[in-house]
Amino acid sequence: MKFFLFLALVALASLPAAADVNLTGNWTGTFTMIGPNGETKDTGAILVLKQNGSEITGTVGPDDQERFDITKGSIDGNKIALDVTDGEHKIHFDLTLAEDRLQGDVHMSADGEERKAKLDVKRAK
Repeated sequence: MKFFLFLALVALASLPAAADVNLTGNWTGTFTMIGPNGETKDTGAILVLKQNGSEITGTVGPDDQERFDITKGSIDGNKIALDVTDGEHKIHFDLTLAEDRLQGDVHMSADGEERKAKLDVKRAK
């Protein structure tokens, strides 16, 4: 019985601790829109995030003057999902945390059109 308890404790100790990851803070970087013909356009990106357990709230936008509320956000390991809804515009972020960077794909839909983008932000100091 002690052996099984020891194995259970070792297994628990090897799991990544959710508390070790905290996204709360400001993140800045680049939002790269990908056009229908593959052309790209870079703009700034600011994420102001607050993490409470696995739930993420806050705002996203191109600058301090234009930001939108995160309507649903979550973290699972190093995978982050954020949803933003502004009227008919829906934006979904599929991001990965690697060191102090959030990077990934952005899917946008509005007025029957679908668009894609890439996001690359790092924690602001």
